[in-house]
Amino acid sequence: MIQLNFDRHVITWAGQLKSGFWEDLKPHMLSLVQSLLEASLEGERDQLVLADWNQKAPSRRADYRNGYYSRSWDTELGTIVNLHVPRTRRAARSRALLKRYKASQSSTHRALLNLFLAGVSTRRVGEVVKPFLGRTYSASFVSGLTKQLDPQVRAFHQRPLEDAYRYLFLDGIVLKGRRALGAKKRLILVAYGIRADGRRELIGFLVERNESQEAWQRLLQDLYQRGLLGQALRLIITDGGKGLHAALDMVYPRTPRQRCWVHKLRNVANKLKRAIQTQCLSEAKGIYRANTRREALKRFQRWAAHWRSEAPQAVRCLEKDLDQLLTFLACPKEHHTKIRTTNAIERIFREVRRRTRPMSCFTNDASIERILFGLFSYFNQRWQRQRALKPSPSLTPSVLAA
Repeated sequence: MIQLNFDRHVITWAGQLKSGFWEDLKPHMLSLVQSLLEASLEGERDQLVLADWNQKAPSRRADYRNGYYSRSWDTELGTIVNLHVPRTRRAARSRALLKRYKASQSSTHRALLNLFLAGVSTRRVGEVVKPFLGRTYSASFVSGLTKQLDPQVRAFHQRPLEDAYRYLFLDGIVLKGRRALGAKKRLILVAYGIRADGRRELIGFLVERNESQEAWQRLLQDLYQRGLLGQALRLIITDGGKGLHAALDMVYPRTPRQRCWVHKLRNVANKLKRAIQTQCLSEAKGIYRANTRREALKRFQRWAAHWRSEAPQAVRCLEKDLDQLLTFLACPKEHHTKIRTTNAIERIFREVRRRTRPMSCFTNDASIERILFGLFSYFNQRWQRQRALKPSPSLTPSVLAA
């Protein structure tokens, strides 16, 4: 059966009204548009079947009337909730005739998805769009719409990876998930990489219950199996978590590691009296500002000699991880400020928290996956033409092999 071509009439009437009376449009104007459209569509059907109502038809008819169907249609003026569309018995043209209508509907759905990905809760999305579309959308409708992202989420997790990353940053962020027995924390393990040409990328993520060795190993093995073999890796930057380092021993045991200076200095601060924190930490920062490993070791020795008697625990805290705190000094000097901490990935976490804070609590892991996929895809697209680091001539395969 044919569903008549009402989109041509919609575009004509909506365009005329918009150009002359946009500021004064009221709900009754939308009702008028609906009446005009339905009358126009009825006339089109009369022409198609070659007969008006109660008129004797020709002996050979092109088609026959077949009642009506109702559907909503979103316009720039608002939403026609119950548009009566006449139809005929033949089905040959129905899909083609509604193609442009579906395009209009899909653009509205994309707008709803973008609001969700921007951090608006499913319940609030419906309220936000009402001034523009003239109607609200229920939370369940928006939630169902977001499930359209699931195939894209699976494709993101399954895509092959190039073994072209020079620096790999690994860290985790906590989000709230809802369970039958109440809210439960969910840990999001994230891998962020910088390629040899300086371009950055959020490579992958995994929703887990904790930051254990097994959890990190699942993420790292997934990256390895999809192509990130680590042949080009110069450095892996971490917060120093025991579970993560145990997992790295299993998957990337030969890649040098850099412990984050920000995390380490927080640990040092916890072992200092408040009265000496500022001075002691300020002097400690001078260690990582050195240009060479030898110079950094000398600065550490001076710092340790000064503070060992007054803050022995703080000195031991820094001393026990000093080797991995200075690994970055073997890399090109112009990269030092970017690779001595996990700040690059922490900035992404701040944006994740900002976007997800209005959502309060995710109903399940799938909803967490959708919002993270949307955010990560946004960042990766934005970074296509940007470089986090300038390519360094000293960062070549021959140097890495050495």
